[in-house]
Amino acid sequence: MAGELPFEKPIYDLRQKVTELKALSEEKGIDFTDEILILEEKCRRMEQELYSELTPAQRMHMARHHQRPTSLDFIHAVFTDFMELHGDRLFADDLAIVGGLAKLNGIPVTVIGHQRGKDTRDNIARFFGSPHPEGFRKALRFMEQANKFKRPIITFIDTKGAYPGNTAEERGQSEAIARNLREMASFGVPIICIVIGEGGSGGALALGVGNRVLMLENAIYSAISPNGAASILWKDASRADEAAAAMRITANDLLELGIIEDIIAEPQGGAHRDLAFQAEQIKDKLWTHLQQLLALTPDELVLDRYNKFRKVGQFRVSEQPAGDEPSFGGGQEPSAEAAASESDDSEQLAMQEAPTVQ
Repeated sequence: MAGELPFEKPIYDLRQKVTELKALSEEKGIDFTDEILILEEKCRRMEQELYSELTPAQRMHMARHHQRPTSLDFIHAVFTDFMELHGDRLFADDLAIVGGLAKLNGIPVTVIGHQRGKDTRDNIARFFGSPHPEGFRKALRFMEQANKFKRPIITFIDTKGAYPGNTAEERGQSEAIARNLREMASFGVPIICIVIGEGGSGGALALGVGNRVLMLENAIYSAISPNGAASILWKDASRADEAAAAMRITANDLLELGIIEDIIAEPQGGAHRDLAFQAEQIKDKLWTHLQQLLALTPDELVLDRYNKFRKVGQFRVSEQPAGDEPSFGGGQEPSAEAAASESDDSEQLAMQEAPTVQ
């Protein structure tokens, strides 16, 4: 089992024992069939128990697994006729964002996603999946084109956040993210967003304003990374596991909170164990939700998207105690007499404080 995480080590060690027994059986000609069957059954039980009760911290580490499939892996496995497009037509081609034209079961769509690297050199070229402003503007260009030609938009979210360096700030990082949020809210085509790994901060939200937001079973999605939260709360980024447990960032938590609409099952052990299975699961969910959204008009799609985000979060208005007069700050307009009196008082105060001109 390649690329095991620390909490998977007991299973890995047991698998190693099975492999050694099989090798010894072939080498020495000794029959260890019963012992091998017992160990394999024990291993299956351990896997079932472990992966059915993963903690938020363990899911966080699985979402960050270096072998986890990337956006391009899923794009090539789920869609056909993919043609990648490049550049934002303003500054550069940010490799942390990929996208282009493709077909899903014969329907033309625009697909966009964060792209992490496969090795150190690739990660450096792609800024570890953290886009600069030109990356977000590149994505917006693709989405505007999709809206113009009435193509559904599919986004894959997988980033720790937008690139935090000076170069990104100098080129308008916050404005680029904010513009994406505003424009995505207004497009009259179906938008489906899928969190495939780690969805962190504004870098994730810039591709996350959709009619449907889906998550892989072991993905995470939050306004700040657990490491960042730990740094702020406890001045200690090493407490990221503790922060992950408190932040409610897993797919089950976010489905319960109404942040996402659906969870996509992963193969046992994570998406990196079986790309073909994972791609099929994504394709099935995508097709189901897309069929529902294609039945809506452009105006209905915009309203559907508005209502989705409008209902996120809960608030409660406290009741006014009986007999108490509401203050002007309590949401009630002041009377005409009170407003006039307040205006007169303000004018007198202004005259008293006005500087004397020599």
